[in-house]
Amino acid sequence: MVESQPVLRSDPCAASESASSDFRFLRAYRIRRPSEFQRVYRRRCVASDGVIRVHGCANEFSHPRLGMSVSRKVGPAVRRNRWKRLIREAFRLSRAQLPPGVDLVVIPQRGAQPELAALMSSLTRLAGKVAGKLSRGR
Repeated sequence: MVESQPVLRSDPCAASESASSDFRFLRAYRIRRPSEFQRVYRRRCVASDGVIRVHGCANEFSHPRLGMSVSRKVGPAVRRNRWKRLIREAFRLSRAQLPPGVDLVVIPQRGAQPELAALMSSLTRLAGKVAGKLSRGR
């Protein structure tokens, strides 16, 4: 069986504005379906630190996509919602530094405190690690 290269789809914001000046969190940047989450988890490519754990998988798009899994173990609804808001914001602001063509599922580590600066640095660093593992074929 011959394995073909995936066709990269274009960035949804590239036609109207440059991707670096458009900070919207469009539907095209989200992982929404359970089957997409399962595909990322089945790939078993993970990087983590004391703040978050990032699961990754290659996608057919020319931009990264974000999924979040914030369980009740993190805390009550107020804390879970704060984590989700900050993860979305970190993704939005650091999207230009994230590797293209990768689906990322972010899971907060238990006991960590949500801070935007720490999330941004962790997300970019761990997404790079995941992309490196994916390019090596792990």
